[in-house]
Amino acid sequence: VQLQASGGGSVQAGGSLSLSCVASGSIIGINLGGWYRQAPGKQRELAATITNGGSRNYADSVKGRFSISRDNARNTVALHMNSLKPEDTAVYYCNVDVITALGRGMSSWGKGTQVTVSS
Repeated sequence: VQLQASGGGSVQAGGSLSLSCVASGSIIGINLGGWYRQAPGKQRELAATITNGGSRNYADSVKGRFSISRDNARNTVALHMNSLKPEDTAVYYCNVDVITALGRGMSSWGKGTQVTVSS
């Protein structure tokens, strides 16, 4: 399974950014998709997840500002970030639990993408 993450960058506080993560390889589909983030000197933490049924879970710190979505046909999970704050600055990682063509479950992490929010 290969994950290609894109998006991110630098923005001023109050701005918006979107991240996208595309899964490829011998997979049937994505079960659980999520975005995590790691700020300098801190542990990696959950930002948002979305199940194959469309149920969403958000960290309290991003509720009302971030929105996670998925496109099952394209094996893509996206994170739309609005009203960004300097404390949202972090490296963001996508994580997906997929079903492989062999019918096995597999969890994969994408390479991180930097999000920097300036005040």
